Amino acid sequence: MARVLHNLLLFLIRLALKIRVWGYWSLIYGYCALCTTVALLKLWWNIILRPTTTFQWGVRETPPACLNDTSLGTHCYVRIKESGLRFHYVAAGERGKPLMLFLHGFPEFWFSWRYQLREFKSEFRVVAIDMRGYGESDFPLSAESYNFDNLVTDVKDIVEYLGYNRCCLVGHDWGGTIAWLFAIHYPEMVTKLIVLNSPHPSVFSDYALRHPSQLLKSSHFFFFQLPRFPELMLSINDFKALKALFTSRSTGIGRKGRWLTAEDLEAYLYALSQPGALTGALNYYRNVFSSLPLSQNHVRSPVLLLWGERDAFLEQEMAEACRLYIRNHFRLNIISGASHWLQQDQPDIVNTLIWTFLKEGEGRKSYRN
Repeated sequence: MARVLHNLLLFLIRLALKIRVWGYWSLIYGYCALCTTVALLKLWWNIILRPTTTFQWGVRETPPACLNDTSLGTHCYVRIKESGLRFHYVAAGERGKPLMLFLHGFPEFWFSWRYQLREFKSEFRVVAIDMRGYGESDFPLSAESYNFDNLVTDVKDIVEYLGYNRCCLVGHDWGGTIAWLFAIHYPEMVTKLIVLNSPHPSVFSDYALRHPSQLLKSSHFFFFQLPRFPELMLSINDFKALKALFTSRSTGIGRKGRWLTAEDLEAYLYALSQPGALTGALNYYRNVFSSLPLSQNHVRSPVLLLWGERDAFLEQEMAEACRLYIRNHFRLNIISGASHWLQQDQPDIVNTLIWTFLKEGEGRKSYRN
């Protein structure tokens, strides 16, 4: 009788797991279909309103002058032997000083860290990279090339190529996700972790499934699973959706902070209008659901989490929940009035908070290689 009950219990557990997996993927594909329907309606409406301009967009041939501003640093390239990929990065500050490595988000590139490159080069070797699939770095063709393992390994390879065995790691948005993961898997290589508007990946997955409001704000995750169609929707009307992302009242930079200039916007359009650029950026999303949940969660480095109060894409409640996964000092700062793009929106406040965090505890000497 005991054996029968044991076997029955195992059967029920396996059945529950199968139902949970089925429900998870049903939610993903169902929501993806809904987002696709909405996008098709938007496309049809655009065609009706702008029949001659909807399918017009152009590659920016010449980079704007701000991308060659020498005050930001020197443009460099590295080819990683193991992956065969070439990465572009901008570096400033004296070689041999502690390394501060910046990882950008979607749909950005190294330029999003321009205010921090100028600020921290006095005491750090600051390096802002174009992550794989972005800017002047290589664009692997397959979506599988953008899985979490490859993205984390890219960071490790670049740190070691630069001649360091540890760094102060700073990430925003998708760069923040990779920064969390890198700190989880290589804690000995992260002296301090600084994350901007990016929750711990386990917090995000758990919270989104339990809060329909966050699921709605994350609808782009589902829409971006489609091949080619998201690239089209981001390109129509000469990249109107991308322009709105950075400049609209609801999602843009500078609602209460520093405005994105016309030249800054052209820098983004120059990078994202290049052939293959949008596909590379979107491929980050095309692996996310198969990469969760995480097998490891805990972060053992000191963590500073900065959060823009008016983030249009991420709910603030996730910020405090990140504390559950941190096995070291954790500081959370909510920046009033700041948008999702807070290192560009409120650079002075962000820089001050980073300096304060860097001076805490062990002090700056702990960053030396």
